[in-house]
Amino acid sequence: MPTAARSRRTSISTTVPLGIWEKVVRLSSCEVFRNNLKLLPSLFFFLGTTAFFVIVFGLLEPKSAGEKNAVRRVKQTFSRNLAAYQSLIHDRFLPLAEKSNSPDSLKTVFLAARREYKQLEPFTAYYFPASTRLVNGPPLPEVESEDGAVFEPGGLQVIEELIYPKFDPKRRPDLVRELKKLRRELIRYADFWRDTELTDAHVFDALRLQIFRMITLGISGFDTPLCQTAIPEAAVSLETIRTYLSFYENPETGGFESLNRMLQQSENYLHTHTGFDSFDRAHFITTFGNPLSANLLAYQQQINIQPFNEVRALRADAKTLFDRNAFNPDFYAPNVSLRSNPAKVILGKKLFSDPILSASDDPAGGKRSCASCHQPDKAFTDGLPKNATLNGRNFVRRNTPTLWNVGLQSGQFYDLRSKTLENQSSDVIHNKEEMHGSLERVALLLPKNNEYREAFKKAFPNLTDRIEPIHIQNALAAYERSLTSLNSRFDRYMRNERNSSGKPVLTAEELAGFNLFMGKARCGTCHFLPLFNGTVPPVFTQTESEVIGVPVRPGQKTIDPDRGRYDRFALEPLKYAFKTPTVRNIAMTAPYMHNGSFRTLEEVVEFYNEGGGKGLGIVLNNQTLSAEKLNLSPQEKTALIAFLKSLSESGPSASISSFGN
Repeated sequence: MPTAARSRRTSISTTVPLGIWEKVVRLSSCEVFRNNLKLLPSLFFFLGTTAFFVIVFGLLEPKSAGEKNAVRRVKQTFSRNLAAYQSLIHDRFLPLAEKSNSPDSLKTVFLAARREYKQLEPFTAYYFPASTRLVNGPPLPEVESEDGAVFEPGGLQVIEELIYPKFDPKRRPDLVRELKKLRRELIRYADFWRDTELTDAHVFDALRLQIFRMITLGISGFDTPLCQTAIPEAAVSLETIRTYLSFYENPETGGFESLNRMLQQSENYLHTHTGFDSFDRAHFITTFGNPLSANLLAYQQQINIQPFNEVRALRADAKTLFDRNAFNPDFYAPNVSLRSNPAKVILGKKLFSDPILSASDDPAGGKRSCASCHQPDKAFTDGLPKNATLNGRNFVRRNTPTLWNVGLQSGQFYDLRSKTLENQSSDVIHNKEEMHGSLERVALLLPKNNEYREAFKKAFPNLTDRIEPIHIQNALAAYERSLTSLNSRFDRYMRNERNSSGKPVLTAEELAGFNLFMGKARCGTCHFLPLFNGTVPPVFTQTESEVIGVPVRPGQKTIDPDRGRYDRFALEPLKYAFKTPTVRNIAMTAPYMHNGSFRTLEEVVEFYNEGGGKGLGIVLNNQTLSAEKLNLSPQEKTALIAFLKSLSESGPSASISSFGN
């Protein structure tokens, strides 16, 4: 739920393994070259070696030279900007930090450093995500839970906390140390950049992702929680995009002038509407942000630079973040063979409601299905604080979460203990408190049913005579991935759709609530647009957890005893950390929080308005939510809840046939 001013934030996350994003970037750059190589044998055969070189260099050189020139100018411009940034940190900021007693001077140079970083961000975030964490990452340790490693934060957000709200000279050594760390990372940037091979496709990919980054993170104040310069910095981002785009101006097409004009108009709007709390994010996204991302893609294709076709969470050819099928849940499947198909989804839906999954020697076995707790008519929840254990004598440990959009995250369960839906189902089925079943046993029972036997053959064409547990797990996961639901009234508003009478599908109060969500209330710095869960845009490979200090009951000063991720990985930053859930369909998923202790949205909003558990008076040194009060008025609380209710819908927006495409 909403989070207060993000003076402290977690980097406690789980990610898609094996550096997928870095591989996407590097492997894609070879595609054009590989495709061209396929033509070489026939050309050599028919034309001969001499004729080949005459034709290639005579006819293709102008286009090739133009492409190389644009990429070269991009690389040179970034190099100049990086050198200027290094100079700013080394020659201006560091000397001031070492000697100046003027808080205003420090803030002035800090704000300059933030603005100039936005000139680098499109490519640093794209190519060097690991180093970027130490340049502009959240100001809390990053935890690699599997390795038991805790990495200290660094960069601009850490420096921001040393300067704002007021510089304390006693912290001067800390400030100097952080600036020297930042200087080292910038040297590393320069080394990385020198060895980076750019292509036109990667340039456009990085620029479009920067627009998405600005919409989802930038204007929410994600990286400017104290200085609150999110809006002016967004203008710098767009100015930077316009500069790089100018290298691709093509006089033979009309698309460049209109796109350039749109960028200028967007910058002008940002320059004239700089107030953080008052900024109309709904208007900006629908009037400027979405058209920019769509038109940038259109111009890219117009000049014959095609978007990548790798399987990504956010499809590379999505015009906007709010396209009906912008997201592909199959990105989170463990491997290619486990991606969805219609037959898997149908089979998974049948298994989901079949108590055979809990078949065991337990007297209560064979009586509970997945749908017993994840009830479709209750947005795949059960309406209870905590459901009963299988034997009915106690309660399970945590509240039942919704399954809508469960496939659009890189970690499952409140404690993120499972990275895939396949592993998640195995965990639940074998849990003696929940289903106490056995996948091995179920795999032996299912072939005895003719309907199931045929369904498995359709779902898994290469299936041998034996059904394996992984087939059951994958079918269930395919069904859960089909529950992708991104077609609420809010989404339709973002697509500029109207109701039957031609009016906007959101009310003025709901729009005010969205602007609060993304602004003053700071909800959007943890429940990220457009999924409204903890999966971090714009690449959506990392799902975050937070420490917010949930009490036993609303308003109490006693923290709930469930220690969350800490019980699995005994690392101090993980104590009381829980996955950031989606707030889509939240009006249908009461009660709330991992312990189900909050009955209404009013109670939830009030909890955040007070500054979480710490704001209530709970002693919690590692709370990642700011303990500062939001000071929302009664009208603002009502508007915020009205917006949250606009995120409700009744069914998946993606057709089954779209999976795996």
